[in-house]
Amino acid sequence: MDCYTANWNPLGDSAFYRKYELYSMDWDLKEELRDCLVAAAPYGGPIALLRNPWRKEKPASARPVLEIYSASGMPLASLLWKSGPVVSLGWSAEEELLCVQEDGVVLVYGLHGDFRRHFSMGNEVLQNRVLDARIFHTEFGSGVAILTGAHRFTLSANVGDLKLRRMPEVPGLQSAPSCWTTVCQDRVAHILLAVGPDLYLLDHAACSAVTPPGLAPGVSSFLQMAVSFTYRHLALFTDTGYIWMGTASLKEKLCEFNCNIRAPPKQMVWCSRPRSKERAVVVAWERRLMVVGDAPESIQFVLDEDSYLVPELDGVRVFSRSTHEFLHEVPVASEEIFKIASMAPGALLLEAQKEYEKESQKADEYLREIQELGQLPQAVQQCIEAAGHEHWPDMQKSLLRAASFGKCFLDRFPPDSFVRMCQDLRVLNAIRDYHIGIPLTYSQYKQLTIQVLLDRLVLRRLYPLAIQICEYLRLPEVQGVSRILAHWACYKVQQKDVSDEDVARAINQKLGDTPGVSYSDIAARAYGCGRTELAIKLLEYEPRSGEQVPLLLKMKRSKLALSKAIESGDTDLVFTVLLHLKNELNRGDFFMTLRNQPMALSLYRQFCKHQELETLKDLYNQDDNHQELGSFHIRASYAAEERIEGRVAALQTAADAFYKAKNEFAAKATEDQMRLLRLQRRLEDELGGQFLDLSLHDTVTTLILSGQNKRAEQLARDFRIPDKRLWWLKLTALADLEDWEELEKFSKSKKSPIGYLLSYRTGGHISESGTGEDRPKSACRCWRKGD
Repeated sequence: MDCYTANWNPLGDSAFYRKYELYSMDWDLKEELRDCLVAAAPYGGPIALLRNPWRKEKPASARPVLEIYSASGMPLASLLWKSGPVVSLGWSAEEELLCVQEDGVVLVYGLHGDFRRHFSMGNEVLQNRVLDARIFHTEFGSGVAILTGAHRFTLSANVGDLKLRRMPEVPGLQSAPSCWTTVCQDRVAHILLAVGPDLYLLDHAACSAVTPPGLAPGVSSFLQMAVSFTYRHLALFTDTGYIWMGTASLKEKLCEFNCNIRAPPKQMVWCSRPRSKERAVVVAWERRLMVVGDAPESIQFVLDEDSYLVPELDGVRVFSRSTHEFLHEVPVASEEIFKIASMAPGALLLEAQKEYEKESQKADEYLREIQELGQLPQAVQQCIEAAGHEHWPDMQKSLLRAASFGKCFLDRFPPDSFVRMCQDLRVLNAIRDYHIGIPLTYSQYKQLTIQVLLDRLVLRRLYPLAIQICEYLRLPEVQGVSRILAHWACYKVQQKDVSDEDVARAINQKLGDTPGVSYSDIAARAYGCGRTELAIKLLEYEPRSGEQVPLLLKMKRSKLALSKAIESGDTDLVFTVLLHLKNELNRGDFFMTLRNQPMALSLYRQFCKHQELETLKDLYNQDDNHQELGSFHIRASYAAEERIEGRVAALQTAADAFYKAKNEFAAKATEDQMRLLRLQRRLEDELGGQFLDLSLHDTVTTLILSGQNKRAEQLARDFRIPDKRLWWLKLTALADLEDWEELEKFSKSKKSPIGYLLSYRTGGHISESGTGEDRPKSACRCWRKGD
């Protein structure tokens, strides 16, 4: 145990810091880190190096190479830089590399060197060039802050939703500030800069002078400043060698330390773990690393090589050409268990387990001591927590064995925390492997969440490992395996050295009917890569027509989309394709396409009946469908025409169409309707009243009711109304008129072909009579014979 704490370094009386090696770097760098632009992503992220050939003191002899490595030094990408001079590099929260050029253009690259997009920081930046830049992270995303040659700042808090803000001008600023950084307060990004002994805070509205409380006198310049990982604390390095530490709002001072070194440091970052009361800052010079905090002494390390610091949530990563190390505060659980002469419950339980393995009776003594104090549950929990913060698997196993040993003597200790820690450590050990190179700590892993970790494994194209983790943790397929397989398929379609048939078959064999996988999304990615035929083959495996059709339309495969829509039986989908085809094709080709698809043609006709009547007529004409064309003109004569001449003309066209269709009955009926319309118009002119649009029977009835019996009989003869029907019409009309004399006269004119019966109501009973004489006329009614 004493050997285990050999690398512990006390900072004051209440905290220990340790630095251990993560990886032995094997990246075989050709340049020193000091000669490169360096950017390392947090949460065990990748490292980007770009040799800086634009430095005036060392002119370039060749184009630089942008290289991307994992945290263990495994190469991920390498590309020749062909764009303009780069001022700064940085990683976004999605692990995209942001390269800020002198002209204000920011180029965005993927983890494997694939170009994603670019954006500009504005015309002012273009005109004045970029002096310095910072990539920062907030809860809204990743931002970029620019210092221009005019000594003005431009900022965007989220590069995913670019909204540029030009910060206010600093009064009297004639040269670049000695140091500056971004500070996030109240969900808004600010700029904090130092000009000589003065500090200024820039927000979107004003420039405010601020003064750190309790700052040592004699400061004439600030040489370096650092904001903590959570933007809660700020550290300032002065030209007097003092390091001031306080809140980022500059309202409270935490401590101040005199490092007795006035040379400006290369880097200064915060080193603190979550929920810790200790505050420490790591300062790096060429060959010295110093950890300072609220203590009179500091911790110092000698740097054998040029090193680079990467601030993390719970510590600092330090990498050089040969090693990659992690410096952090020793967690409370580990400190209580492993510090010398510790009598903490976890320490006693660990000793008890070791003695038990030796088959020594001391195991029982240690265990009884813990139980007598009632601290066995606390001891188990300490060992579980300490195991999570250990990097080496052997020590993790030792602590977990102690926890498992202690659990055996507890009746109701919930096993969830133990099982979950075993699962988490197995995942962490897998991703910490040298070939994977993601050195996440337990605290970082919990902050990052398993879903984000899986996304990062997918970005690195480590699909088998991601799937194994999902299956081991038993994640739902939609959130785990299905999503990863979909990403794998999207990557597979980018392999242009494999034929479309082979790629489609391989994807289908791997995915099958996996729930949550959309073949249309994979086909869309294939189409985006210029592989249209592959996209079509993949769409054959998509069971949902609603997903197939839109992509086929986007790929300009409208006829195939129409076939798929018809197969689906979804009329809305068919209408969508038809309207798209109508806008895409000329009129003739559109109609020819419809002719080959009877169902689509029928649906389009229904649409045209309500929306585009002229198009419907063109369809009938092209198909030589004279029967429907005649019906169309008949409907048009009533719906569109108001003048009698126009209606008659439309009916004449309809009659001609019916003759062409060899439907003589419809043609004759149409001609009779034309004759009736002309007659009705003449009757209106001569008699007045309303005759137009009445039926033949109603016209006869109206004439009778108007007293035009002869005209009614003439109309009946002209249109060959049968006698029985005419008699019934006349009897009914005369009865309604109560014209009994005319009715009697009509009944005696000839023998009735239908018979007649008159009834009248008297005193609550019905009497019958042949003529209805001497009876109240208002009570009479006429029936046909047999009614």
